[in-house]
Amino acid sequence: MKVLCLFCLFISYVASSQTCLPDYDASLKIDEFVDNADGTVTDASLGLVWMRCSLGQTWENETCSGNAHELTWQQALQAAHGYEYAGQLGWRVPNMKELASLTERACVRPAINELFFPNTYSDDYWTSTPSIADPKRAWVIAFFNSSNSLKDKNLFVFTRLVKTAD
Repeated sequence: MKVLCLFCLFISYVASSQTCLPDYDASLKIDEFVDNADGTVTDASLGLVWMRCSLGQTWENETCSGNAHELTWQQALQAAHGYEYAGQLGWRVPNMKELASLTERACVRPAINELFFPNTYSDDYWTSTPSIADPKRAWVIAFFNSSNSLKDKNLFVFTRLVKTAD
C-alpha cells in the first residue's frame, strides 16, 4: 500500500510540473517581453502590459505567490474596472486574441512561458470575448494545453489582467 501511495504522489508531482517538447527553444518569447521590475511585463510587439500573476496572487521575490481567485465572468470584468496595480490604472480582462498570445504551444501544464509568468495555473482563464451564439457563455483560454473553449459565464475561472502600453 505504501508503494502505491508513493507512486501516486510521484505521478501527481510529475503531472503538475511543466512539460515542453525536447527541442523547445526557451528564448522563443524572451525577446518579445520586457520585465518592468514591478510585477508586470510589456509585450513590445503587441503594445500590451501584462500582470505577471493571476488575480489574487502577489508578486514578491520574483515570483507569484498565494492563491489566485476564481471568479465568474461578470466578477472578473468588475474586478478589472478601476483596478490599480503597479501604480497603474487601465487594467482589463484581455480579449481572446490577446490572452492566446501568451500561450506557449510547445509546453503543457502550464502552456505559458514560466520565466515571465511563474506559478500560472494549468487551467482556464477568462477572456472578455463573449460567445456570439450564446449570451450565457464566454471564451476561455486553457493554460493546460493552449486550447480555447466556451464556458458558462457563471462558472468560477481564473483571470489575468492586461492594459494597453502607454
